[in-house]
Amino acid sequence: MKKSFYVPLVVLVLISCINPKKNQTMDTPKIENPTNKVVLSSEIVWEKLNPARGDQSPQAGTLWGDRNGEVATGFLAKFVDGFSSPPHIHNVTYRAVVIKGTIHNDDPDAVSMWMPPGSFWTQPEGETHITAAKGEENIALVEIDKGPYLVKPIEEAFDNGERPINIDVSNLVWLNSNKTNWIDTKSEAELSFLWDDSDSKGLFIKLPKAFHGTIKTDGTVLHSVVIQGDLKYTLPQNQETKTLDVGSYFSATDKAIHQVAITDDEVILYIRTNGTIKIF
Repeated sequence: MKKSFYVPLVVLVLISCINPKKNQTMDTPKIENPTNKVVLSSEIVWEKLNPARGDQSPQAGTLWGDRNGEVATGFLAKFVDGFSSPPHIHNVTYRAVVIKGTIHNDDPDAVSMWMPPGSFWTQPEGETHITAAKGEENIALVEIDKGPYLVKPIEEAFDNGERPINIDVSNLVWLNSNKTNWIDTKSEAELSFLWDDSDSKGLFIKLPKAFHGTIKTDGTVLHSVVIQGDLKYTLPQNQETKTLDVGSYFSATDKAIHQVAITDDEVILYIRTNGTIKIF
């Protein structure tokens, strides 16, 4: 069955669960013993994603977790121009976001649907598919809820009941402060909810040009990757400001205040969390 681009019903469900906006300014209490952490794209360590393919293997750079272990994991996958995998399956379901270049992920006999940066897709475990890439530089964020992340032959394919999702960046549904109280009424930021499994959720945050403010999080899990643009991030531990470009990462393991600023074009962040978010 070929995939098609569409906005999943989970988006509509999530929208209905968000409280109406409230006309109030959000407070910014100080966080004791902050756990904020930053990893720049230049600090990522790359290794072969599928060593069995030798020099034909895509490269992988782990941001959190361990794709060879049994924990939730996020990593960047890098593909050369013209890459196309043989038909295969995975032992776990994964979610992915295109960061650079264009990527096609579908059934082996499907017509190519090239997803540009900012697009989102899911690949159910056990389903036969191929992955291809074209562009001078091709990178995707891949995340799993539990490892290990393995590549297996199509002879082991099975149907686990899930269905794949492909969402082109042009089909994202964005919410502003009129639609969600996660954004202060004075902010021009926007949110786009992607998935929710009751324990965690994934979403995009879009911050406009010249934004200077705060992202407040209250979960014990917060992973964020820069999908588009450059972000100035100030670490609360020492007030050091770092520039996070595309593929860079910040995180926290407790309630946190993330002080960010943008000078050039808008920034899009992907966030995985088990809590709520306030932008102001």
